[in-house]
Amino acid sequence: MRAKTVLPAVAMTAVSMVLTLAVVVMWLGEAVPWPVALVVGLGIDGGWLATLAYERRLAAQGDHNRAVTAVGWSFGVLAAGVLVAHALTAEESAGAWLAVAWLPIAAKALWLVHALWERTALTPVALDAIRGIQQEARDEAAVARARLRAEAATEETRLTAVTEAGARVARVQAKTAQALSSAWSTLETARAGEETGRALTSVTARVTPGVTPRWELPVWGPSEPLAARSLESAPALTDEALDVIVDEIRTSETPALSYREMAARFRAAGHSASEVRLRAAWKRVA
Repeated sequence: MRAKTVLPAVAMTAVSMVLTLAVVVMWLGEAVPWPVALVVGLGIDGGWLATLAYERRLAAQGDHNRAVTAVGWSFGVLAAGVLVAHALTAEESAGAWLAVAWLPIAAKALWLVHALWERTALTPVALDAIRGIQQEARDEAAVARARLRAEAATEETRLTAVTEAGARVARVQAKTAQALSSAWSTLETARAGEETGRALTSVTARVTPGVTPRWELPVWGPSEPLAARSLESAPALTDEALDVIVDEIRTSETPALSYREMAARFRAAGHSASEVRLRAAWKRVA
């Protein structure tokens, strides 16, 4: 893994040093003897290489020196400047020489990348541990997602079932209410009819000369079941006592209460009597 970063840096360094030396010898060889130009080129490359070697030694020790780094970059900039100056003064192939003038800076940048890689490099054991932790986290996330999807599907199924059951109950209640409303309308029509009401009165109550009792509609509303022992434990009222209680409740307000209001207050007071006896007592006192 280390060769992936160090080999490109070494290759780029070698190319830039050879190129810098060749350019200095060719460029300065026209003005000064070639040995002098060779010494100048070797000086630039030598300074660049010496600072690089010292930086690598400090990096191996886990240390860093900004002054050495600054000197190394200075040599790199100097080499790049020589290449740029030669390209600008060259009569032929100026563009080609200018295109390779960045090689010293690129070599320096590659060594910087290699240094950063070394600072963050991990051992195979640590990498395996990291991969294991990441895989475990991915497994837990996948299990959590599957659990959430399953719970969501279950909740959706439950809500669908509850909604359908509620809809069925609502439909049954609507049909029942419609049937009760129709029956109640029929009873009201029969009660309001003159001939029908007279016939129902004659068969549902005793015929009293000069008195035509009014036939009352049955009470339509919630009913409360009586306890099993309520009729057995409470003594039955006599007709006289029942008449007194019914008359007291009926005349407790002005105007007198209707049969339904009296019956509700009669049972709310804790009295017990069958519907037939209670209606007969109402007719006697009314």
